[in-house]
Amino acid sequence: MKEMKDEIEAFVKQSQDGDHDAFAKLYDIFIDPIYRYVYYRVNADDAEDIVETVFLKVWENLARYKSTKKAFSAWVFRIAHNLVVDYYRASKERRHDELPEDLKTHQREHSPIKQTEQALDSEILKIAIKKLKKNYQEVIVYKFINDLSNPEIAEILKRSEGSLRILQHRALKALKRELGDMGIKYVI
Repeated sequence: MKEMKDEIEAFVKQSQDGDHDAFAKLYDIFIDPIYRYVYYRVNADDAEDIVETVFLKVWENLARYKSTKKAFSAWVFRIAHNLVVDYYRASKERRHDELPEDLKTHQREHSPIKQTEQALDSEILKIAIKKLKKNYQEVIVYKFINDLSNPEIAEILKRSEGSLRILQHRALKALKRELGDMGIKYVI
């Protein structure tokens, strides 16, 4: 996304001026990363609804976005983060560590064998990530699933880059430990 920053900012400006096609392009750029972020944080059945709400809020609040304050990607991910937090606040009485047997994959590949392998890897990873502390979950999803840069993540999480690196290191150690407890020996 960082290599598209100027293009994204142009689409934002056009969208703020009422260009629906420019907003559609922003949607196309951000739909997969936002979906991945939400998917790895909430129950799979609720992910699509939350992502839909993210883009609705982006559209409703687009006039308030100022490019001089923060990157658009950080602004969009912050909206997604806030909705995930709201999701957990609204459903504290529900158990979140159980995954349904019919877990859907977020992959869009057409090879049944590859899709099955990726779904199994994705399910194992999701289970392990959900066992981590919330801030560890966030940093792993932002950094390694959505491939955001440290400055972008620091901006989203409102942390310094130094503290973010420490958090990433601790999160990876915790993830490795969780995967090991599950009998998976990944090299991280």
